Amino acid sequence: MVDRESTIMTDEWKSYIGIGKDFSCGHHVVKHSDGEFTKCNIFTNTVESYFALLKRAVMWIFHQVSKQHPQRYCAEFSFRWNHRKVSDGECMFAAIKGAIGKRLTYRKIVGYNHRLVF
Repeated sequence: MVDRESTIMTDEWKSYIGIGKDFSCGHHVVKHSDGEFTKCNIFTNTVESYFALLKRAVMWIFHQVSKQHPQRYCAEFSFRWNHRKVSDGECMFAAIKGAIGKRLTYRKIVGYNHRLVF
């Protein structure tokens, strides 16, 4: 989900062609194949760093992710990325503040006896 007021910055991958028509600030491209990694204020380094963090987590921390909850893994690492420049205390405070009023309600039926595991 991306705000329609966003500026989209990508590399030259063909599937991105035409994406700018949906966003008021348009679509800007850097051509990595030409050795271009930044053009004025246009670059993809930030998003590439985020996905590198997410990929390392999958490979080295989780080893695999549930197909049922990929959005939860992305949300966790979005939180980590968005709080990477604050102190541990500020990060903890933001995590606790974000949990207020929320409750984990996921339940899974295990085996044939339909025993609930929490």
